[in-house]
Amino acid sequence: MRRPCDANATWTTIWFFARAVQPLFARFRCEGQEHVPLTGGCIITCNHIMGPDFIVVGYASPRQIYFMAKSELFAINPALTWLMRSGGAFPIHRGEADLEAVEHALDLVRSGHALGMFPEGTRSRTGKLQRGRSGAARVAILAQAPVVPAVVINAERLFKPENWARLRKRDQITVRFGPPLAPPAAVDDSRALRTYTRDIMAAMADLLPAEMRVGESGGAGATDRISTQEGETA
Repeated sequence: MRRPCDANATWTTIWFFARAVQPLFARFRCEGQEHVPLTGGCIITCNHIMGPDFIVVGYASPRQIYFMAKSELFAINPALTWLMRSGGAFPIHRGEADLEAVEHALDLVRSGHALGMFPEGTRSRTGKLQRGRSGAARVAILAQAPVVPAVVINAERLFKPENWARLRKRDQITVRFGPPLAPPAAVDDSRALRTYTRDIMAAMADLLPAEMRVGESGGAGATDRISTQEGETA
């Protein structure tokens, strides 16, 4: 597993801790790390499942990811708020036009950081990919930065006692990164925005096993290809 190349002290400390305890909880396979640009701004889009997907994709990434997270998480307790902010996360108020969060996301990408977003907006209770929203595509177009599609598979098993509390082979969790998708040049073209959103979701769907590609909201309209990238297992 490649250590993040641009991480701050908090992210690096968490990464090394996760590296030390990971064998206790799961076998880990990462594919396509070479698709994540090591410099320059980008947006890493990930599927949103019923598990610690942000932990898993953050652990797998060769760069620190600055996650946009729902504002409710920052009101649980001060220690968690400090940890999240120290690790680069920032709040967004869902269900409203949070221009401050959007501007912060754009500033991060334009200053050369990797932004993490979940374009489905809400967690999939079935594990299947849902229809994507246009937020990630919009940020990429405004910042003129590529989107790196990513998926996590089986992350919901990570902390289940039946997986780690017994003397048995741990379940495997897989993370896949796909090739970057360059944004269209037209900033105010609504048709280009819709097309780019569909392209992002289709690229994510292509990285998933077939049974996870179409969810209750209609899925991503992707092809039936299954990713067969080379990867590394821990």
